[in-house]
Amino acid sequence: MHFALRHRPSRPAAVAIALSLTAGLQLGLADSASAAVTAGPVFNNPTGTVAEQQAIRTQLLDYIGQSPAGSSIKASVYHFWDTEVAQALADARTRGVAVQLLLDESAVSDNPNDATYGILTAALGTDTTQNSFVGLCPVNKSCLGDPSLGASINHNKFWLFSQLDGAYNVVVQTSSNMTPSSYSRFWNDAYVIPGNATLYAAYGSYFGKLVGKDWDSWQYSYTTSSPYKVYFFPRPASDPAPGDTITGVLDNVTCTYTESGTTKSTKVRVAMFKLTRLAVAQKLVALQKDGCTVDIVYSTTDSGSASGTWETLHASGGPALRCYNWDDDGDAGTASRIVHSKYLLIEGKYDGTVGQKVLWTGSHNYTGPALTKNDESLLKVDSNTAHDAYVTNFTAVKAAAVPGTSDSSNACKGVTSTPEDTVPTA
Repeated sequence: MHFALRHRPSRPAAVAIALSLTAGLQLGLADSASAAVTAGPVFNNPTGTVAEQQAIRTQLLDYIGQSPAGSSIKASVYHFWDTEVAQALADARTRGVAVQLLLDESAVSDNPNDATYGILTAALGTDTTQNSFVGLCPVNKSCLGDPSLGASINHNKFWLFSQLDGAYNVVVQTSSNMTPSSYSRFWNDAYVIPGNATLYAAYGSYFGKLVGKDWDSWQYSYTTSSPYKVYFFPRPASDPAPGDTITGVLDNVTCTYTESGTTKSTKVRVAMFKLTRLAVAQKLVALQKDGCTVDIVYSTTDSGSASGTWETLHASGGPALRCYNWDDDGDAGTASRIVHSKYLLIEGKYDGTVGQKVLWTGSHNYTGPALTKNDESLLKVDSNTAHDAYVTNFTAVKAAAVPGTSDSSNACKGVTSTPEDTVPTA
């Protein structure tokens, strides 16, 4: 029996939805569209077994292998250095799947000796007017960012599958690039949504605009299909207030409230690779001071002045902070262990309603370029069970974080750079 994912159970006898553990933690929110494709999150664990490290990669490989002739696969990915996944896409093309990929140009220029792009071009071609192709955004530029604003990137990480085993219109929104460090060094998440035609169409429309590279006509947009909402970036700096999508979300939080005669505090949890947007840092501090419980695990901020995000977050009365940016092997030539996810969890009173459990995830770091320059997608999920699965992941990441609360290191402060991917040296 399959149960549809609902916005919020309205009856005391709401259906209990079970969690299932795979190589990573995947949420068993069964969807009426499929028995084989399960809605919910998948998390890798870079400190676990190879299977646990590659949980997201394995899920995508499975979906690529399931795609039948006549179906389509579309993906927009920042970095892609994985010859096995590339060959799986080539094999899908051979059996009659339309495969369309759009990468940031640095996926090639940052690692020119990697064979992935050659496999893709040989199998798919580079003509974006054809049914299959691999395309690149311009050098040092996102596909939809205004070039007058300076350098930008296509930072998206989403996959679209038109048909899998018994499932249609499958969206996979992830924080993970297709690179070795993304699997074995970085904590990442992915969220699978089967059978939502409205959301699938929204992502597909955005993909088409990315391919078209018509930045001059691009407009920041979002689509709602309960219990989901997706936001597509860049968002021009000239957009009306609040202008910052994340501060707009946080403005809807009420920190203290009464429920069943008991005073409670809203919990705000953030797992973020890079947090350098001052307005977001200031809002998180303000929420903590207003009575929220704000808990943050991050990998890098910026520092050097009183208005740095590191200094802002560490002001008296600010949130609980743990940095995860650890060169565990002492080799500067290999990637540090980091949290690479970009999610926000809110539990309490949100948008005027108590008892809310909501999450946002995707490719969107809390940085200036992620808001106004880069190609990015941000997914909102309104689900108690999904939120709680992310809390479990957050707790695991927080427990593993090094240097943790001793986060005055140059890496945590952003004084030394933390690249999103380190090119493999072997």
